[in-house]
This record gives sequence, C-alpha cells and structure tokens, in this order.
Amino acid sequence: MVERGAGAAVPLLWQADLLSLSRGRLYYRARPAREQEVRIKHRLDAWYTQRPCLGTRKLVHLLAAEGLNVGRHTIRRYRAEMGLATLYPRPSLSRPAGAGHAVYPYLLHGLSVERPDQVWGVDITYVRLRGGWLYLVAFLDWFSRRVIAWELSDTLEMAFVLSCADAALAVAVPEIVNSDQGSHFTSERFAGRFLAAGARVSMDGRGRFVDNIFTERLWRTVKYEEVYPADYGSPREARQGLSSYLRFYNVERPHQALGYLTPAVAHAEPDRLARLQIK
Repeated sequence: MVERGAGAAVPLLWQADLLSLSRGRLYYRARPAREQEVRIKHRLDAWYTQRPCLGTRKLVHLLAAEGLNVGRHTIRRYRAEMGLATLYPRPSLSRPAGAGHAVYPYLLHGLSVERPDQVWGVDITYVRLRGGWLYLVAFLDWFSRRVIAWELSDTLEMAFVLSCADAALAVAVPEIVNSDQGSHFTSERFAGRFLAAGARVSMDGRGRFVDNIFTERLWRTVKYEEVYPADYGSPREARQGLSSYLRFYNVERPHQALGYLTPAVAHAEPDRLARLQIK
C-alpha cells in the first residue's frame, strides 16, 4: 500500500523503488477511458485472439466493416498499449532490448517435454472490462498444462510480473522458463530470479507465437470460455471470475491433449499421462 502526503513514513521516491514502480505511476490518476477507445481495444483483442497474424492494414478494413473508423497509427498505438504485436518472423533476433535487458536463445527446438516442471511458459495478455481493461500474466507448465501462478494488474508496470514470478518459484523451480522478447521478460530483474534459482531462460524468436504455443492456447481458452462470456464490469469481478475459472481449469476441466485428465492430475501423477499416451 502506497502512503502519500506529508505524514508518509517513507518518501514516495523510496516507496516507488521498493515496489518496482515508476515515480510517475504513483502520481498518475487514471482517467476513465473513452467509450470509442474501449470498443476499439476490445475488438483488437478479439481479432488478435482469433487471428494474431493480422497487421494494421487489414485491421483498418475489418474494423471499418464493424463501423469503427480508425487509422493505422491509432491501431499501432493501441496495440502497443495492450502489449500486442503482429506475429511474423523478423530479422535481428539477438538485438538487446536496452540497458539492463538481454535476449536469451530459444532452447526448445527438438526438445521432448516429458515431465512436470521441465518447461514453463510465461506470457501477458489483455483482459477486457466493460469500461476498460486489465493485464493478466501467467506461468504454464508445458507438460501438464497446469497454471502454476497468475496475477492481474491495471497497468503494464513491472511489479505484477515480478510478483507472479515469485509466487511461481515458491511452488517449484522449472528446468527452463520460456517467454517472448517483451521488455518485462528481458529485464534482468525477471531473468535473474530464475537464473538464481537454477533455471535456464529461453526466449522465442521475435514475432514467433508458435514458439510459446501452449501459453497462446491457454489465452484463447480463457478468453472464449470465461472472459468474453462473463463480460466483467469491474476489476473485482475480473479477479473473482478468473480465480474461479483458473481453479476450474486446473482441477476440474478435462484436457483433450492430456487424454482427458485434468492439468492438476497430469502434474501430480505424470505416470498416468504416460500410460495414456502409450496406449
């Protein structure tokens, strides 16, 4: 909890550093999003979930057909704010993201995932509210499809990603953690946590969503089975709804790729999954 005003025991600058927040974030007061912006972002989210390879030119025409007239520059800005990027191969894959950031090689080519906690995927997605949006980060075990940890935030500040990483590492330490090349994951504060715990860090080729396909499939499932039908009206509704759904996803929902075991069972009893796959 941030303390403000003259009576604060710790200066605001120190609080920002301790919470891994920018100082500007603590001074910022959110304004309600414009209705048209919310509508456009919701549609961009839906199109990205359905067809992540669509570029701005095609999106201009698709949105116009829905009565949403918006230019390419605005679409590009909105998608940057949402953490979305068109998925296609790009050059210069080893270019660092900036000071304090590093891009790690992709370690999963030809790798057979045969046990729990061998490979985790991590990603961030946009969660729509009726009048705004939130951001969801989650760690997914590739073997069992179990969601290890997740967190919601109303901004893309670093703190909620680090909090989720700490929660995940409190459950187990993966052999490899795989992510995209987003600035959250190339940050030393993120990668350093896993390296210090003994994990290896792997990163997708830029724009290659197939390198982290299981996490992308999780987002599609969460959105079509929970987020879109629920139509959350507030952050509290979103947190309650996602908490209930992700518990259902892990513990009760049979997974076709797991021979209709649940992720929790596949993670706790990997031999059962191995026997089903042999048959």
